[in-house]
Amino acid sequence: MSQDSLFHGKIISEQKAENISRVEELAYDLKVDQVMTRDPATVTPQTPMNVVLELFRTKRISGAPVIENNELVGLVSIEDLIRCLQNSDMQAETQKYMSTKLLTVRNTDYVIEALKMFVNSHYGRLPVVDNNGKLTGIITKGDITSGILKALQYEYHEEEVRRYRASHLFEDIESDRSSLILRYNIKQGDFMHGGAASSAIKRALIRLGANPQIARRTGLAVYEAEMNLVIHTTNGGIIRVEIEPRQISITVSDDGPGIEDINLAMRPGYSTASEVVRELGFGAGMGLVNIQRCVDSMRLESIYGRGTNLRLKIFLPEEEPVGEGN
Repeated sequence: MSQDSLFHGKIISEQKAENISRVEELAYDLKVDQVMTRDPATVTPQTPMNVVLELFRTKRISGAPVIENNELVGLVSIEDLIRCLQNSDMQAETQKYMSTKLLTVRNTDYVIEALKMFVNSHYGRLPVVDNNGKLTGIITKGDITSGILKALQYEYHEEEVRRYRASHLFEDIESDRSSLILRYNIKQGDFMHGGAASSAIKRALIRLGANPQIARRTGLAVYEAEMNLVIHTTNGGIIRVEIEPRQISITVSDDGPGIEDINLAMRPGYSTASEVVRELGFGAGMGLVNIQRCVDSMRLESIYGRGTNLRLKIFLPEEEPVGEGN
């Protein structure tokens, strides 16, 4: 896929996006005010440096904003304290050693912007201001690390809860046949969201307790079918997935243009994709072949000029059902 991925208005090439971890992604999702230290300890320009030293020791911090008349006028750091100690000048006022060339970040910025500033400036901390320039906090690399770890822990906990609930979905239901039906509307030409449905289905299966290999097979089959709807249909189509404890049934349908020769369409490498689609990296003619490799049962029906129906089944081992608390 050669189109670009979009993170809050920032373009990232798809080649790079393939290797983006959740940690890196969070830098584009979290805002500075979600990870910064609020109500930081502050000093005034007249504060003696020995008082600053004691403040750093008791608060276990390495820097503090300097405030005068409710305005941010400087920043004093552990490096400034070291210079002061070297000069045996601990009675001096903070304004003598503080930094006045300030680099600030807004509380509404994404964390990635703060990271860029850290990389480009080699600063250890940045004052955080609001849209009016008023101090609202301070951020360090440690704050970012801690904030991302907390976000990951929260996501992990939430995912575990979802998985537990989903994996016991069918346990207490009294029925001759219980199933979960997932339905997705796929738009023609929507390459930006192509693959979203297959990812959601794969994630649902994992949460239901499916064997990871089964989830991967299902995800790949649905992905190929999903992209066929994006590339080849007139108005998009519908993907319907019925999940039962021991089988997964997938129906993919659209209302045109249909397949003129099904036997030819099943040949590896055969494709009717346009040149524009091929330039995007799709249309290699392996979609139906890959689907057939991933499923246990496949039935393809198509009326040329009217539409196509694809019915797939994947059977689960007796000892590895989904939704029954395995």
